[in-house]
Amino acid sequence: MTTELMILGWTVVLALVQIMLVASMRTQETGLAYNMGPRDDKAPPMRPVTARLQRAQANLFETLPLFAAAVLIAHAGGREGALTLCGSYAYLAARVLYVPLYAAGIPVARSLAWGVSLAGLVMILLAILK
Repeated sequence: MTTELMILGWTVVLALVQIMLVASMRTQETGLAYNMGPRDDKAPPMRPVTARLQRAQANLFETLPLFAAAVLIAHAGGREGALTLCGSYAYLAARVLYVPLYAAGIPVARSLAWGVSLAGLVMILLAILK
């Protein structure tokens, strides 16, 4: 297995961690009975940190399919190299940093982390399309 595919696997782990983090925090807010029930009644509003974590999760899910496709295309097309490796590392590292930055409400650093993750994705695309 290539390093890029391993990084893709760890990115999926990150996605699962983000899902579980939001779910557990939301369960603390609404109670287990509500969360296990049909949720017919309106839930109380999310606390700010939970809402930020949910937005961070949604943000990951916007680019994760693109990242996965790019890594898989690079692998299938034999285009892996320094550019795909650096891009994959940049994407995952930035996405990991993005979660606590967003949860803490740190706006500029969060945006920079997002930009680094996109730059990593673009690096992989450049390797594919050159």
